[in-house]
Amino acid sequence: MTESNIPLVDLRAQHAEVAAEVAAGFAAVLDTTAFIGGADVAAFESEFAAYCEAEHCVGVANGTDAIELALRGLGIGRGDEVVLPANTFIATAEAVDRAGADVVLVDCDARHLLIDPDRVAERITPRTKAVIGVDLYGQIAPFERLAQVVPEGVAVLEDAAQSQGARRHGRPIGDGVVAAPTSFYPGKNLGAYGDGGAVLVHDEAFDQRIRAFGAHGGLRRYEHDHIGFNSRLDTLQAVVLRAKLRRLEGWNERRRAAAVRYGELLADVEQVVAPASAEGNVHVWHLYVVRVADRDRVLAEMNANGIGAGIHYPTPVHLTTAFAGLGYGPGSFPVAEAAAPELLTLPLYPHITPDQQERVVETMVKALR
Repeated sequence: MTESNIPLVDLRAQHAEVAAEVAAGFAAVLDTTAFIGGADVAAFESEFAAYCEAEHCVGVANGTDAIELALRGLGIGRGDEVVLPANTFIATAEAVDRAGADVVLVDCDARHLLIDPDRVAERITPRTKAVIGVDLYGQIAPFERLAQVVPEGVAVLEDAAQSQGARRHGRPIGDGVVAAPTSFYPGKNLGAYGDGGAVLVHDEAFDQRIRAFGAHGGLRRYEHDHIGFNSRLDTLQAVVLRAKLRRLEGWNERRRAAAVRYGELLADVEQVVAPASAEGNVHVWHLYVVRVADRDRVLAEMNANGIGAGIHYPTPVHLTTAFAGLGYGPGSFPVAEAAAPELLTLPLYPHITPDQQERVVETMVKALR
């Protein structure tokens, strides 16, 4: 990619801000050789929990593991059903399947593409043990409405991989739910230099169960209370995340400013449906996703002209080959299916400039014509 090209995400600019701090932290870890379970892991867990106003944070290897560990910690597995939206990254459904539970999908609302609580209410059965609301593109799902339709005894989880720093009606991620798994994949608002994830919880006993499942089933060496697996946040990634967490609020504010600029630039472009924040949401704009007709052609022309636009996500979960066995088929979730071929993600990151955004929109408008 040349200097004149505009990437979908610019991680180099983020790294430049934290490079010296990360280098010093890496040097300290290399000196102590505390690569697993080092002091920076515990420090990051404490700092991220405080940032999210949660009681506990369990660092894990990635966001998919975070969801699975939360489910396993709740004792959810074979014979149980877990309800989640059809329009999410496949990892949400994968984690449910890996835990041994049955995936039950529901549709989303047409404006914000967030899980539709009315559809959730229709899919609750005696076998339903959890509902996973997905925070999409940077805003929190309607958990206050989910609480009204989910019966007692059914756990509500928040897939917060895209909403670090967001709020809804004043609540941060993880508030009012049993657990909030999140991802620190490099492109996230809070991204590591590789894979990483965490689970936010409010109950100490639950925290300990999750830790045990992620440490081969036990908290003491060679004592295994469960059949677990290996999923830990390593110390080098914790160094990176601590440096970036200190800047997350400022970076999120810059994302919001960039989203406002896009909104202004697109205000008179009739061929584009711009995204919107749901009432009560403080959006952190992990992704800026518009809707356009003839999306694939528009995307190809933008990419050919140096604009790193992308797609999130091209295929609802039920139409992927991996989950064809669920038996839903085309037409099962009309809102998600109608949106999928129109979704187009525009470049947005804390360091994008107004000139770059103008070029993105100009290039897209030319392609639309």
